[in-house]
Amino acid sequence: MRDRAGGYQLLEALVGAAIIMLTAGFLLPPLLRLADGRRVRLAAAELTGVLREARSNAIRHNCRVGVKFLVEDKQVRWTLYRDGDGDGVLNRDIDSGVDPPLGLPRTLTHLGRHVRFGFPPGAPPRDPGDPRRRMRRLDDPIRLNRSDIASFGPLGGSTPGSLYVTDSNHHLAAVRIFGRTGKVKVLRWDAIEDRWR
Repeated sequence: MRDRAGGYQLLEALVGAAIIMLTAGFLLPPLLRLADGRRVRLAAAELTGVLREARSNAIRHNCRVGVKFLVEDKQVRWTLYRDGDGDGVLNRDIDSGVDPPLGLPRTLTHLGRHVRFGFPPGAPPRDPGDPRRRMRRLDDPIRLNRSDIASFGPLGGSTPGSLYVTDSNHHLAAVRIFGRTGKVKVLRWDAIEDRWR
C-alpha cells in the first residue's frame, strides 16, 4: 500500500490515527480518575499537616491554639490563632483581636480548583463514627463543632471532628481529629464497597 515515493497512503494514515484515538479514548478516563483521586489524597495529607502544626504549636506555647479555614472563591486559606483570654479560640475573639494570629494566613496548595471541601454527588456516605448510619447535613463538610475551628490544647487534646474533601465527582476523603489525643487520621470513601478505608 505504499506509493512509489515510499510514503504511506492516506487510508493507512487515517486507520492509524483512528486506532490511536480509540486507544486514548479507553485509557484517558481511568487515568483522569487516578489523577483526581491523587489530588484528593494530597489535599487530605496537606490538611493533616496543618492540623499537626496547630497541635505542635499548642504544646510548644503551652496554650490553646486553633486553626481556622477560610474558603474564598477557589482558594482555601488557613491561619493559626492563640487563645488570648483563656476561654479557648473563638470566632468572636478572633474578630475582636483578643485571640491573635500566630502568623499570616497561608494558602492550601491542594485545595482549590480541582479539590474542595464537600461531598461528591450521589448516595450519602456512611458516617465514619457510626458506619451503621448514613451521613446527614451534606452541606457542612467542616465539622468541628459550630465554630469551624480545630482547637488544640497544651496537652495535645483537641476539638473532635472531621474535614471532608472531594473532587466533586466520586472521590472523598475524611480527615478525622480525635479529641482526647488530638491525633489525626485520613479515611478514604470507597463508594463501590460502601465503606471507609
